[in-house]
Amino acid sequence: MPAYPDDDPMNLRLELEVVPQGTAVGEVVKQLIGLLTAGELTPGSRLPPERLLAEQLGVGRSAVREALAALEILGIVSVRPGSGTYLRDNTSELLPTTLSWGMMLNAARTRELIEVRSGLEMHAATFAAERAGDDDIAKMRGFVEVMRDSIDDIDTFLQADIRFHLQIAISADNVVLRDLLQSTRSLLRLWVERGLSERDQAEAAYREHLAVFEAIEARDPAAAFTAMRDHMATAGHRLESASAAPQTPR
Repeated sequence: MPAYPDDDPMNLRLELEVVPQGTAVGEVVKQLIGLLTAGELTPGSRLPPERLLAEQLGVGRSAVREALAALEILGIVSVRPGSGTYLRDNTSELLPTTLSWGMMLNAARTRELIEVRSGLEMHAATFAAERAGDDDIAKMRGFVEVMRDSIDDIDTFLQADIRFHLQIAISADNVVLRDLLQSTRSLLRLWVERGLSERDQAEAAYREHLAVFEAIEARDPAAAFTAMRDHMATAGHRLESASAAPQTPR
């Protein structure tokens, strides 16, 4: 393990450009990936603090924070509470994957990613209706009930939403499909959080999830496909709206 306490990220000279207004998070991700894969930072290096990165990029700290969270999902960096953000030791192995997902958080590509996720979710729901066991159905019911009871608690609602979809993927009994869904959901996670922030949105999302669940519970593949298709249509609209909205530095 590298001696992190002796590493002073404030001494790093970063070649970063001011980010164009309205593209904050996606552009921060792009610039940081370029910095981290340029070879100037060794594995285990600690990045400068959010405040310094925000100043150099001309964005709010929230944009930097979300960009770092995205890089952590991809396994490029490791965020250590109270210590800092570090370049992962195995970054070179992850570089091809990182580059292949270079569209991450880019509003121009988000629509395509949403379309891919929608198709995967519809197939997962269809398979789940055919293959889910009683325990699977019970777990889905529990997540739907949490959503129903947490309309005014968006964080709790979102966690139940994520776990509901994950359970569907598990119940579909297709490892490749499950892994693909997990990847696309991870890449869209930040937009999901932004796209569901109001009570009326949560109420609509609950009704959509309930319809999907009831179709799967009834072991009706065609109804499950249709219910998930309808849910993905409205969820996709929310995601696209969130990804297209300008981000105001704060």
